Amino acid sequence: MRKYELIYVLRPNLEDEAKAVVLDKVKSIIEADGEVEKVDEWGNRRLAYEIEKLTEGYYVLINFKAATDVPKEIDRNLKIMDNVIRHMIVNIDDK
Repeated sequence: MRKYELIYVLRPNLEDEAKAVVLDKVKSIIEADGEVEKVDEWGNRRLAYEIEKLTEGYYVLINFKAATDVPKEIDRNLKIMDNVIRHMIVNIDDK
């Protein structure tokens, strides 16, 4: 299993329930073939540039270990979620 870091940005005006739905979906994908190490919700932050006429976003950082096919599945799911405005998955190398 490899270590990964996922950060995604949600629309800032979402209800807490909608934020929890996205987080639960991502966690369930990871836990199907890996493990979540840490979830860090940063809250609303200013975006570096305007995205879809939004200047703020709700940031969530997740560190996890999983098989190599899990990031592809997470990416596929986050792309089709309307509430997610950006996401990025990075492989963390042990050095």
